[in-house]
Amino acid sequence: MKKLFKKYYFYLLGALAGIANGMFGAGGGMIIVPLLTHAGFNQKKAQATSISITVFLSVISLIVYLLKQSFSVLEAFKYVPLGLLGAGVGALILKKISPKHLKIIFALILIISGVRLILR
Repeated sequence: MKKLFKKYYFYLLGALAGIANGMFGAGGGMIIVPLLTHAGFNQKKAQATSISITVFLSVISLIVYLLKQSFSVLEAFKYVPLGLLGAGVGALILKKISPKHLKIIFALILIISGVRLILR
């Protein structure tokens, strides 16, 4: 049974990440990163791989949201220019930060986000 689970681990990971992405936006990364590190990826590789996976998942989610007219494209585009700048800065910082510190920062963000959601 364990061997079967290991064989399909990444398929299951992809399905869970896709569902989370569709429901929570790019929140699929919150599922992908811990599962990739559990699978043996180092923290930096898990973070970077998560972003590459999330891009594809987000495109599909965007198409579905557009077809359902679930949001205003004009509203969304207000966030894009500085979001792109921030993405570039974040990728550069990722190269310079230690995996240990990256793991701590990621965990703190998850905890803070969770507490804020519970308190709202």
